[in-house]
Amino acid sequence: PINPDLGLWIGALERLRRAGVERLAAVHRGFSWFDRTPYRNDPMWEFPIRLKAAFPDLELLCDPSHIAGSRSLLGAVAQQALDLNFSGLMVETHCDPPNALSDADQQIDPGALRTLIEGLIFREASPDAALKDRLQALRDQIDRIDEDIAHKLGARLDIAERIGEYKAEHNVAILQPERWEAILQRQLALARELGLGEAFVETFMNAIHEESIRRQKLAWEHGHAPAEGSQASVIPDVGTNGGSVNLAGPQGERTNHT
Repeated sequence: PINPDLGLWIGALERLRRAGVERLAAVHRGFSWFDRTPYRNDPMWEFPIRLKAAFPDLELLCDPSHIAGSRSLLGAVAQQALDLNFSGLMVETHCDPPNALSDADQQIDPGALRTLIEGLIFREASPDAALKDRLQALRDQIDRIDEDIAHKLGARLDIAERIGEYKAEHNVAILQPERWEAILQRQLALARELGLGEAFVETFMNAIHEESIRRQKLAWEHGHAPAEGSQASVIPDVGTNGGSVNLAGPQGERTNHT
């Protein structure tokens, strides 16, 4: 599949397996995506990691040529693939790259391929016993932190749900753009202080906000049932970036307002 849809990839592999193909492999060559990146194809490294988790024994090869799109980025992409424990690389090689009929910018000649391979660092797939013990201790710390994060997220969402109930009681719209903007800017400022990637923090906060909106909307709908013949009531139908509200009139008709 050419799309970063894990279900499509798993489905394709399972069909091959049902057809009797025992030795399976997948080639990761990135994905054409709307976001602008330095690469020809966005590597989306999280995707092959999830695929490998679903199929631990799967041979996973990386095509750094199609991901990079240029010779200058080839080494960095190839090294990243090895660092993520890919099974191998599939590098486009041509005896005369400038005169290749296609993809000339991303191809290298055999001499450059040798130089590329010699410059790569091949990591140990399995650490020794001492390192394994140290890694396990650090992983145990991560597990405890992850558990703390889950508990704190649960507490935050419980509070958001209570806010939704309060808004329903007082007929207040769910989305408060000024409040959300203040939260986001505060977290981005904190991210800069802590050395966290702003894009990561923004994505994380947006995911939390969407879930908070969903819970508040449920609380609003469960706790707000206008009486027959009453004046129009605002029933918000909003997302993270603003949105529309539905106006329910006395006869139940709805019009959409943005």
